[in-house]
Parts: sequence; structure tokens; C-alpha cells
Amino acid sequence: MHSHDSGSSAGGPAAGPLPAGIPADRITDGGRTSPDMSPPGQPAPAQEAVGLLPLVDAAVLEELEEELAGTGMAQRFAKDYAAMWDERYSRLAAAVHRHDGDSALDAAISLKISSAMVGGLRLAKLAELLETMIRRGDFGQGKVLMERVAQDGSLTVTELRSTYILEAG
Repeated sequence: MHSHDSGSSAGGPAAGPLPAGIPADRITDGGRTSPDMSPPGQPAPAQEAVGLLPLVDAAVLEELEEELAGTGMAQRFAKDYAAMWDERYSRLAAAVHRHDGDSALDAAISLKISSAMVGGLRLAKLAELLETMIRRGDFGQGKVLMERVAQDGSLTVTELRSTYILEAG
């Protein structure tokens, strides 16, 4: 029914957590870390490491199905998540653009949690990075990161629709 290869959607192997020692506050406007801020032996910036995570981890959805005893709720959740993507992204982008910390934080946390629940590991991690920037009041870097959120969000929804929602009916 579902592929257990959680790395297939990332275009490469799935990775664990982001490299230690590269906090989100070290990402510059270009999405890179300053050379003097990367720990020895770990030069990859946090955003590049996020790209190693799978778009959708089918195992998360399978676990949700099991927890809900096969009631179809997991499929409905995935459908609703995909259907709400444009509205969710627009709300987040508008709040970041307006420098509205409370609304942006609420939207970023909502995106982080719902993405993690549906197996959207890459998007959940991006939302977590964005949350950190918003908490610091760094809306300049937040706006830059929003481009990546838009791209990976669309890819996540496309993957859900083509591999999970379609199969689930």
C-alpha cells in the first residue's frame, strides 16, 4: 500500500536531525551560515540539512492509521491538510510580511505540528526554523525562508496527493 522507503521522496537518503551546532539563528539572508559560525567538520547550513529530510514519511501516516484503528481518519486528515495548504501558507506569509509576531508564530506552530502529524518531515523542520526566527523577531530572514516553505510545502502536498491520498481514495 505505502512505500516504507521514507527517503525516496527527498531525492536521496533520509537524514536524522539537523547537524548539531548550527542553530537557526546562524542562517544568513542567503540561507547560508557564516564561515566562522559552522562547527568544524559540519559545514552544511541548517537549510541544506533540512533538504535531506523526506518530503513525506509514509511510516508516520501508517502509524497514524494504526492509532486511529483504520477508521479512515488519517486519510481525511491528509486530504484536509492538502486542501488547506494554500490558505495556511497565505496566512503565514501575510503575517511574516506584516511582521506580525503573534499571528506569524501561531501560523508557524500550526504548520509545524500539522506537517509532522501528516509525515511532512521536511516542511515541519522548516516551520520549526521559521518559528525560531519569528521568536527572535528576525522577519528579514523569515521572509527569505518563506520561499523555501512555499516550495517544499507545494512539493509535500503534491507528494501526499500522488502517493497517499490517491491510494486512500
